[in-house]
Amino acid sequence: MRFVRNLIPLAVILTLGVGVACKKPAPAPAEPAQPAAMAPAPAPTDANAQQRADQEAARAKAEAEAEAARKAAAAAEMARANKFKSDAEAALKDINFEFDKSDIREVDKPKLQAIADFLKGNVQAKIQIAGNCDERGTVEYNLALGERRAHAAQNYLTGLGVTEARLSSISYGKEKPKVQSHDEESWLINRNCQFTLQ
Repeated sequence: MRFVRNLIPLAVILTLGVGVACKKPAPAPAEPAQPAAMAPAPAPTDANAQQRADQEAARAKAEAEAEAARKAAAAAEMARANKFKSDAEAALKDINFEFDKSDIREVDKPKLQAIADFLKGNVQAKIQIAGNCDERGTVEYNLALGERRAHAAQNYLTGLGVTEARLSSISYGKEKPKVQSHDEESWLINRNCQFTLQ
């Protein structure tokens, strides 16, 4: 009996121990949530796309403006070249000479003035003066006469203020007639000085 009496408290202790052992531990109290550290938020994708679009638009605009400037400069240069060419064609007219003469005729002095004015207005321009003769006379004589005619025109232009360095001369004698006919009118046309840009 005494054994049973000892057994009961032992059973109670064991029951309590088993109950305690099987009992789930109470969850730890949750700590209050800490606010998350403020990390820099990534820029919205829309803002990045807009920035890239703005940069692309600015680049395209700059390229278009540069291209327009290049085209305008090219057009201006072409206009200058065309004006120079048309001015040269208008000014560089042949002058003619009397038979066996190298004197500048009064009728040709305005033509030489126009050539001088063209050269003064276009300081980069240089011209060659070619002296020519009609078909009569020897080759040697006409070469010398053509040279005298070219020098007469050159001297007249320098007298009008054109720098001699911008003028060169050559004689073709009777080698390069402008017309092939054999009459007074054709001979007058072939007795000339021609002016060409260099």
